[in-house]
Amino acid sequence: MTKLLKAFVRDERGVSAMEYAILAGIVVVALAAVGTTFSSSMSDIFTNLTTKVKSAAGS
Repeated sequence: MTKLLKAFVRDERGVSAMEYAILAGIVVVALAAVGTTFSSSMSDIFTNLTTKVKSAAGS
């Protein structure tokens, strides 16, 4: 039983998957923070872009 426990503690196969999951979580939180910070300015940018494209197309 002791050998099995020691082998389990030394096994690092799942560690990299956990690191990737933590990194992905950090990226999602950062993107959400940036999205909420710049949501109104991004909306204005896309509204202006849509208006300019419509006026250039003659609609």
